[in-house]
Amino acid sequence: MTGTLFPRPPRERTVVTPGAVHVPGWLTVGRQRELVEACRTWARGPVPVRHTALPGGGVMSVQTVCVGWHWQPYRYTRTADDVNGARVAEFPDWLVELGRTALVEAYGGHHGYTPDTALINFYDGTAKMGMHQDKEERSSAPVVSLSIGDTCVFRFGNTETRGRPYTDVELASGDLFVFGGPARFAYHGVPKVYPGTAEAATGMSDGRLNITLRETGLSGR
Repeated sequence: MTGTLFPRPPRERTVVTPGAVHVPGWLTVGRQRELVEACRTWARGPVPVRHTALPGGGVMSVQTVCVGWHWQPYRYTRTADDVNGARVAEFPDWLVELGRTALVEAYGGHHGYTPDTALINFYDGTAKMGMHQDKEERSSAPVVSLSIGDTCVFRFGNTETRGRPYTDVELASGDLFVFGGPARFAYHGVPKVYPGTAEAATGMSDGRLNITLRETGLSGR
């Protein structure tokens, strides 16, 4: 006998920990395609996608491109002095609106949320992200995370240590994850990606695209 006897139940919206909200399937397929095309444009430049070099001599397994502000370990700059010296692409107004809509979905309001940078990470089937905090920002506004492509295990922990307690959440294509408030500086990472789980209709036939929107709290042109 073939086929699925017991289809998986719909995934439900979950508050993983106070301030951390997972909304499965938030992005439509059409919106995912639009984001994939935008990310491909940014990946070509003015600062191209790259594997980020770490201060200790290692290289991150994910590939990254930035919009609005350039991130390198462990600071933000307007120009990518560790890549080609060019200024990163401007942060578009439509991405601000997407971030605000995400906060309304997660929290019921956006409270003037104005993201000004996006870190876009591409994971192939073997890429991982170690447990870390997003703390280079001077703002404590929430981080909005959007997933497109292959499903991953997203490990969301606590604010004190990289170890337990943590919760493993499966993030699939179209999922929204927001963390702010008491969860804003929680350690988090991606220990595993499931190759072959992407839907070609989204524009991602393989690999995982993660777009995180943030307020840097920085000023200056």
